[in-house]
Amino acid sequence: MQAVVLASGSQYRARLLGRLGIEFEVMSPNIDETALIDESASELSIRLAREKADKVCQMLSQASPSDGEQSTEGHLIIASDQVACCGSIMLGKPETVEQAKRQLASMSGQCVDFFTSLCILQRPSNRYFTDLDVTQATLRILDEASIERYIAIDKPLDCAGSFKVESMGICLFDSVSSNDPTGLVGLPLIKVCEGLRQFGVQLP
Repeated sequence: MQAVVLASGSQYRARLLGRLGIEFEVMSPNIDETALIDESASELSIRLAREKADKVCQMLSQASPSDGEQSTEGHLIIASDQVACCGSIMLGKPETVEQAKRQLASMSGQCVDFFTSLCILQRPSNRYFTDLDVTQATLRILDEASIERYIAIDKPLDCAGSFKVESMGICLFDSVSSNDPTGLVGLPLIKVCEGLRQFGVQLP
């Protein structure tokens, strides 16, 4: 058996992966997510997903059972990262209400690109499956009262871009263009399914 591990502490990604009906465990890699000098949003997203997968692989290796204890044949480590940008400005998680207000005000009427990377690492073969989902979201013109009402309802302080599209955040948009609607939430399940199938996991 290959044990599936989600390399993330995100409750949103865990809920998404749970939709596939497979058993998995969660391990948080806790890596440094600082962008490198001149690193683009897409490059940052791809690099961080791979680093998350590698970090959890290292954690699993350090926690491997000693001789005589039962072990699985391997692991499939699923990692993802999302970077949002409006023009040339990367949008992080706001963390505070005031920062969320500023982010949403700056995005009012603008097109925001969301780069959501996927990295599935098979351990111990060290084979990778990688992909990058790109979603373009255009926000409607937002006044201050609308922004304040939205933040009070959804409390999106731990979400890149300061909104939850799977919840009331959908009210903020004029349009969303994507090949995979789950990519905007944080884990592109269409490609997750493709990668898992390549590693021998049976899915519908």
